[in-house]
Amino acid sequence: MPDYAALAEVVRSGFVESVHYGSAVGLAPDARTEVALGPVDAPVLPRSSAKPFQALACLVAGAALPGPRLAIAAGSHTGEDFHVRLVADLLEEYGLGPGALRCPEDWPEDEATRHRLIREGLGRTPERMNCSGKHAAMLAAAVANGWDVASYLDPDHPLQRQVRAVVEELSGEKAAAVAIDGCGAPLFGLSLTGLARAVQALVLAAPGSAPRQVADAMREHPEYVGGTGHQNTELMRALPGAVVKGGAEGVLVAALESGHTVAVKVIDGSPRATTAIALSVLRRMGRDVSGADAFSSVQVLGGGVPVGEIHAL
Repeated sequence: MPDYAALAEVVRSGFVESVHYGSAVGLAPDARTEVALGPVDAPVLPRSSAKPFQALACLVAGAALPGPRLAIAAGSHTGEDFHVRLVADLLEEYGLGPGALRCPEDWPEDEATRHRLIREGLGRTPERMNCSGKHAAMLAAAVANGWDVASYLDPDHPLQRQVRAVVEELSGEKAAAVAIDGCGAPLFGLSLTGLARAVQALVLAAPGSAPRQVADAMREHPEYVGGTGHQNTELMRALPGAVVKGGAEGVLVAALESGHTVAVKVIDGSPRATTAIALSVLRRMGRDVSGADAFSSVQVLGGGVPVGEIHAL
């Protein structure tokens, strides 16, 4: 078992109730490692933190993804109506409908939208699933190249080979594993340091280049990366110029406009402390992230009132 670091603790009424262990790495703009906690060179599955790289592969493959389209392709949207409209418009432009999506049917993550749909007697649909923007972009890239649409999630599909090439080029390492993500798309494992290098490469890419277009789209349209009240969306608004993307099982990447970058993996899979951990690492590197102080801890409630907090160690 790797020697994971204690990254955050849960304090209730002055009592340390739980501790989150894992790994965190902080890179300087020259890609030098400034902070390393835990086994940062051990392979991880990046989960949805890989979406910016998947979006880049679709863009390079020829999918028309201006502005918000590129942001939603790189994001995990909350299934609000404006998200679904954008996905539908992209599919329609390429002669497809929601039936072409091979992500699972799901309720929207946005609570108000979910409750409204239930009141209206509507159910789960694939376009409400948080990965539908990525899947729509993948379908668009397949159509643009005349590739088979039905098999676009096959790891040997030309598009997925393009995704793997992008991940390996940006991270500077070969994929350590090939897995299937929760949405059904192939997922390429890499070290936590490699994940940080990859997102840093997007932020520091030359203006106008394809990698930079992904970073700029996410920064300019954070509401499509997440949605109303989504922590990734709100953190990017609190730190102008930052690119932030979380993933399932306790993964998070954040890169400031300066190029200072952090990647986090909480080994128990909980995401509740990842933002606080990332901000702590950035502070440890001397970065001013005071605009995001509201995200530096998470309230612990007792009887509906704060009785403690979750904070980074």
